[in-house]
Amino acid sequence: MHRIGYVVFPRFQLMGFAAVTAFEVANLTLGEQAYEIELLSEAGGEIKSSAGFGVLTKAFDNTAFDTVMFGAGTEIEPVTPGLVAFARHALKASRRVAAPCTGAFILAESGLLDGRRATTHWVFARQLREGFPEVRVEEDRIFIVDGSVWTSAGMTASIDLALAMIEKDHGEEVTRQVARKLVVYHRRAGGQSQFSALLELDPKSDRIQKSVNYAKANLRNVLSVEELADAAGLSARQFSRAFRSETGQSPAKAVEHLRVEAARLLMEQGRHSMDVIAEETGFADSDRMRRAFLRTLGQPPQTVRRNAREGIV
Repeated sequence: MHRIGYVVFPRFQLMGFAAVTAFEVANLTLGEQAYEIELLSEAGGEIKSSAGFGVLTKAFDNTAFDTVMFGAGTEIEPVTPGLVAFARHALKASRRVAAPCTGAFILAESGLLDGRRATTHWVFARQLREGFPEVRVEEDRIFIVDGSVWTSAGMTASIDLALAMIEKDHGEEVTRQVARKLVVYHRRAGGQSQFSALLELDPKSDRIQKSVNYAKANLRNVLSVEELADAAGLSARQFSRAFRSETGQSPAKAVEHLRVEAARLLMEQGRHSMDVIAEETGFADSDRMRRAFLRTLGQPPQTVRRNAREGIV
């Protein structure tokens, strides 16, 4: 039996707590007590969520768990010496340590993320990066596994994190069944973006917005910097500088994200061949499309199409 210690804090968020339900459904799917979950806190007793619901917890100590998860809240909680000590103990005594959303700040404060790749909810990513420069923060990721340390984005990403753990422990078929019972998509790839391409760009000026709209409407074109700059009414140099300043991306990377998103929609909605989809969305060929999918989604196009047909992601 796999023992999970789930650490909660005052005003913890119920959505992040959904990871616990994934393990519960895994038990039902397997027909056995594969996972035993113990709710923990520093002092023990009742801990109330941000919605006002309370849960009973046990004070954490030196008990060893197979997995320790530090839950998330609506804001970043102060990290006490007791939490730091328990996190460091967990890294040594557990198979894996996980932190959805703001839980990453506990791991960072404890030194567990030093030199590691990590993610968190995009709202807090800059704060994590600036507060802990030794952490390799990748804000545009659903979840990241670096050795025995797992981190994820916020909200529903905690379910993706739990499903990834279940798949690691019991295989893809069990995880697929768990996802269906939860009525959620099968585990999204950890490398998948937290945002849609258009939401991620979010340019501030009308000129850059015009270039984005132009790119989206003309994906079959080569879409050089000069072409996009002309749509924005700027010189190529001015455009490149303004585009990166407003979106945080180079024009080439943004266009690639738009192409991938458009190609994925075609795969999910129709039965066009990969070559046709690559042509329609501006990739030179299906091989280049495949490489772009791996960079952006962490999955090849064939997997995205198969999962869409089976009702999963």
